[in-house]
Amino acid sequence: MASVVLSEAEKLYIVHGVQEDLRVDGRGCEDYRCAEVETDVVSNTSGSARVKLGHTDILVGVKAEMGTPKLEKPDEGYLEFFVDCSANATPEFEGRGGEELGTEIANTLYRVFSSESSVDLKSLCINPREHCWVIYVDVLLLECGGNLFDAISIAVKAALFNTRIPKVHILEDEEGSKEIELSDDPYDCIRLNVDNVPCIVTLSKIGYRHVVDATLQEEACSLASLLISVTSKGALTSMKKIGKGSLDPESIFEMMETGQRVGKSLHIALQKILDEEERLGTSRQKVGFLG
Repeated sequence: MASVVLSEAEKLYIVHGVQEDLRVDGRGCEDYRCAEVETDVVSNTSGSARVKLGHTDILVGVKAEMGTPKLEKPDEGYLEFFVDCSANATPEFEGRGGEELGTEIANTLYRVFSSESSVDLKSLCINPREHCWVIYVDVLLLECGGNLFDAISIAVKAALFNTRIPKVHILEDEEGSKEIELSDDPYDCIRLNVDNVPCIVTLSKIGYRHVVDATLQEEACSLASLLISVTSKGALTSMKKIGKGSLDPESIFEMMETGQRVGKSLHIALQKILDEEERLGTSRQKVGFLG
């Protein structure tokens, strides 16, 4: 993960500010930075999104491809996650530096989406035991400027919201052999219901308090963080501690409460942006991936 080296005086300044609920950039402990969210930015995908949160820049592309259901779940489709860390995102990603982080992020996403209710996988089944949709979610880290997991989860939810899967018609001839026909009408498509897709809220312990949406400088002052995935209704679906430091039970309980509260607000703000883009339709001005 990208890191920054601070002097003891700089660390002290940040820690003291957090204790007073006043961070270096003027935010309170529970405030997010302003996020830029844009969907439909990569043309040859089923859905895509780009999210910029401070100096963190994430691009997510989603591709729906036909596959075979897994043996243990014959009437469901499934999601696959791939994470690529651009060597330009931070000097630490040169060589094999980004591979470890990429694996950690992918494993976290699998855990976040392991809940049965996050995406309706049964709606991705075309023909039990024979055909289903496999949703490939590709995450590209363009720049790392702190609070990576939250930005990724926002981008993944936005890209899944933007995803359109062609409707499938199964034709059966007199001999009983089946033929699959995909609709080529762009409006005749399946949309994924993202109401239960969680977002990650990372709470970083700094001194005696915790902050959300930590900058790289704040992350350097935090010895332990809690990653909490929260649905739009405030339900906790997974939790993971990162960092070398320890967290006492009281702090964990407080961080969980903050995570639920902040997570609900995050979902509301994101859904508002997604609905606005949807309403504008083709008339909206696209910045695009290279804009």
